[in-house]
Amino acid sequence: MRIQKSTLQFLKDLKKNNNREWFHTHKDAFKVEQTLVKEFYAAVQSNLNKHDEIDRFKLYRIYRDVRFSKDKTPYQPHFAGSYSRNGKQRRGGYYLRIRPGESFLAGGFWEPNKEDLFRIRKEFEMDASEMRAILNAKKFNNVFGNTLQGAELKSAPRGFDKNHPNIDLIKKKGFVAVKPLTDQEVLAPDFINKVAVYFKTLRPFFDLMSDILTTNLNGESLID
Repeated sequence: MRIQKSTLQFLKDLKKNNNREWFHTHKDAFKVEQTLVKEFYAAVQSNLNKHDEIDRFKLYRIYRDVRFSKDKTPYQPHFAGSYSRNGKQRRGGYYLRIRPGESFLAGGFWEPNKEDLFRIRKEFEMDASEMRAILNAKKFNNVFGNTLQGAELKSAPRGFDKNHPNIDLIKKKGFVAVKPLTDQEVLAPDFINKVAVYFKTLRPFFDLMSDILTTNLNGESLID
C-alpha cells in the first residue's frame, strides 16, 4: 500500500488550475485518486489499531469554504484525514496531509476547550518535567523535534506568572507534534510503515496528556 505518483501529479495540476471548470473536466480522475487515497488512509488506521484504539476517521472534503476567506480558490490541493482516539481515557488525535511539497503528519490537541486548556496549564505550572522528558527523548526528538507546535498567547494567560520557567508551555493554546514530509518520503514504498512508526512515537505524549486530562492535580481520576 503506497501513495501513487499520479496522486501528487493530480494535486499539482489542481493547484495550477484551481477552478470549477477544470475540476469538472477532471472529476473522474479525482475520484480515482480519492479512492486510492482512501485505501491508504484505511491502511494507516489498521496500523494505528495495532497499538491504539481509533474511534473514527474523517477524510476532509476537497471543496473549500470560501465564504469568509480572502482566498477564493474553490478546492484544497491536498488530501487530509484525521483519526480520533476511542474512549474517555484516550485523548488527542492523529492527522495526515498529502500535498506536494507541503505534506506532514501530526498528533496532539489542536484546540482544547477552556476547561481542558486550564487543566493542562495548571499541570505545567505545577510540574512539566514529564513533558520535558518526552520532548527531549531521542526517539521522539528525532521525529518531531523538542518543541510542540500550536497557537499561543504573546504573554502569560491571566492568573499565571509571565516569568514562570514553564511559560513556553503554559502560554500555548494548542499542543501539537508535527513531522514535515518530503515528496520523496511520501512516494517511497515503505511510507506506510514510516507513518506507523511516526504515529507510534507519539504514544508517550498521548499517554501523558490523557492522564493529565482525566485526573485532577492530586492525580485522582475524573472518569466515572
